[in-house]
Amino acid sequence: MSAEPKVRTITVPTPQLLDALQPLPAGMRGALWDFDGEPDGVAYTDIDAVVAPYQGDTSWQAGISRVPNLKLLQAQTTGYDGLPELAGPATAVASAAGVHAAATAELAVGLMLASLRGIDAAVRNQQQGLWNPFRYPGLADRKVTLVGVGGIGQEIAARLDPFEVRLTRVGSTARNDVGGHVHGVDELVDLAADTEVLVVITPLTEQTRGLIDARVLGALPDGALVVNVARGPVVDTEALTKEAVSGRLRAALDVVDPEPLPPGHPLWNCANVIITPHVGGNSEAFTPRIEGFLRRQVQRLAVGEDPLNLVQPGPWGAGLSWQPD
Repeated sequence: MSAEPKVRTITVPTPQLLDALQPLPAGMRGALWDFDGEPDGVAYTDIDAVVAPYQGDTSWQAGISRVPNLKLLQAQTTGYDGLPELAGPATAVASAAGVHAAATAELAVGLMLASLRGIDAAVRNQQQGLWNPFRYPGLADRKVTLVGVGGIGQEIAARLDPFEVRLTRVGSTARNDVGGHVHGVDELVDLAADTEVLVVITPLTEQTRGLIDARVLGALPDGALVVNVARGPVVDTEALTKEAVSGRLRAALDVVDPEPLPPGHPLWNCANVIITPHVGGNSEAFTPRIEGFLRRQVQRLAVGEDPLNLVQPGPWGAGLSWQPD
């Protein structure tokens, strides 16, 4: 831990977040900057840290380039793909890991239940006034392979425990932890052959882009369910579309690639696919959790401590011990 660099001016994108940070630590000031206009009452040259909008677009990304002395870019999301490249190596980047864990985990389980108990089909039948009982696989006793053992992966695993599944966990490398054995991604094809539900919750990196490819999907048994609550490009869209449209695999997707899917894409009308619009972490739990996280973060920044959830150290260090799980 270092006494420097200290952050003296931080901007946030909404008045609600600015109010939630009050009172700021002594010597630190906050300013409102939503990236649609100019920062409120502060010069670009005085800004040390920026809290990015919850959902980024080209307008706020262009704004970052106008901050010459930026020490920290703070995301409001767990995923941080593209932010280190945007900020540049001299700027630290921090995620909001943990803030979205509970909400994303509950959606992952909800998607599993909806697909495996035929809730999606029941909704369609209801709209047509059809009473059509059918025996679906259910979640109990299913062989579930969880790809990603980070914070959200841990929360998903905890929520699956009462459902009496047979859980296999996969991380970037094989190892043992407090939860037992973690398989490496190099074992995915072999593991897929004995998987009934494949759940993906790994960050998007160059190592994980296209990780769930045609080989992994092709190894899954007929009728298996693919659940993606990570990032769309972790799964090969073309390969998944082929398997889903054929009826061989089911899918429940909170994220897709591209996002959103273009009009007319085959997955939109595929009866064995559920699509939610990237809302995994976007529940009412988000507001109090992001506010609490940012309050803790500014307390650390005010005294020069390492920021929480660093994914790029910038001026706070020379590298992190991190694995893309």
